[in-house]
Amino acid sequence: MVGIPAKVVLSLLLAVPACATTPSSPGAPAAPVQPPAPAKTGVVVGAEQLEKYLPQLKNKRVGLVVNQTSRVGTAYLVDTLKARGVNITAIFAPEHGFRGEEADGATIKDGRDARSGAPVRSVYGKTKKPTPEMLADVDVLVFDIQDVGARFYTFISTLHYVMEAAAELKKPVIVLDRPNPNGDLVDGPMLEPAHKSFVGLDPLPIAHGLTVGELAQMINGEKWLAGGLRCQLTVVPVAAGYTHATAYHLPVRPSPNLPTDHAVALYPSVCLFEGTNVSVGRGTATPFEVIGSPAQPASRPYSFTPTPNAGSPTPPMKGQLCYGLNLAGAATRDGNGLVLKYLLDFYQQSTDKPHFFGKYFEELSGTTALRDQIIAGKSEAEIRASWQPGLTKFRAQRKKYLLYPER
Repeated sequence: MVGIPAKVVLSLLLAVPACATTPSSPGAPAAPVQPPAPAKTGVVVGAEQLEKYLPQLKNKRVGLVVNQTSRVGTAYLVDTLKARGVNITAIFAPEHGFRGEEADGATIKDGRDARSGAPVRSVYGKTKKPTPEMLADVDVLVFDIQDVGARFYTFISTLHYVMEAAAELKKPVIVLDRPNPNGDLVDGPMLEPAHKSFVGLDPLPIAHGLTVGELAQMINGEKWLAGGLRCQLTVVPVAAGYTHATAYHLPVRPSPNLPTDHAVALYPSVCLFEGTNVSVGRGTATPFEVIGSPAQPASRPYSFTPTPNAGSPTPPMKGQLCYGLNLAGAATRDGNGLVLKYLLDFYQQSTDKPHFFGKYFEELSGTTALRDQIIAGKSEAEIRASWQPGLTKFRAQRKKYLLYPER
């Protein structure tokens, strides 16, 4: 697919007919997640190309769907736009909150941003889709949140619902695109309709290989919004030179429990353990880089004990000694696909197989088949082969919406 020049602002003006995280009990707020100032990445994201979208915000009441990753250089997008006279009438806060300080699964509350003065409206609590009342003082919505390329990462479900709400009210949406750090990974079982949830709204594989801008176009083009609606969509692409194979260091951690690039790369493979009795290291200093369980052999080469911390006030297996693996330095891909061997190995070695899988596993995997295949002792090759028909169809669909070369 030939890349579209970044200087072209891609718009889909289509007539309107007529997001894993594991849910948990709300706990004490996490400490602010503010790493050092973002490092130079050599990539110019959509938000940094102000000239491409500021004219569309002039004399408009603007709603921002943003979090701590929404930066222009080292400055928050909210502050950047406010300084340029943009009338920000609402900030919509996704999972982890506007400043990215809340624990996984914690209910986000409404409030007000002290710096900009704009009201903050939660779209991760009782309400996940903005209501007409929440959008009454908004003329245009701007979405700018860093994604990591996995179906169960909830920010893309928030994108879906924002687009749907906007389509119903005929309000435009501008997506400021950012790289997908797993942008060349397309793998895993497709989401089955029976397992649709907030950790999987659209018919995607576990790793979809799309940026949020490309995904927004696909949601629109494939008519995945309720009732087949299409929203008035503009995508501001990452500047020329970016490809799906471009290595991209995330200058700001995307959520409290993805603190490193290596954890982000492992996430599409390791997150499936969140639907089992195996800890992914929440409540440790290395979440998503260690896996272990009390129901694994004590002879495992690594052990850890989850304890409450800022990112996980109530971690799974809290206070229990977990036996497993330290994945620091481990490969994040199996060839060009997800790493499946850890899941198969941990099931085979489990000392409590009847309780290995939880109800949440199907929501994460998106299919009934994977649990059954693992229990039946299917080989990795057999499991991967079962994914291929769905992946082949998806890759053909996906090509129509790519904004950047594959390589």
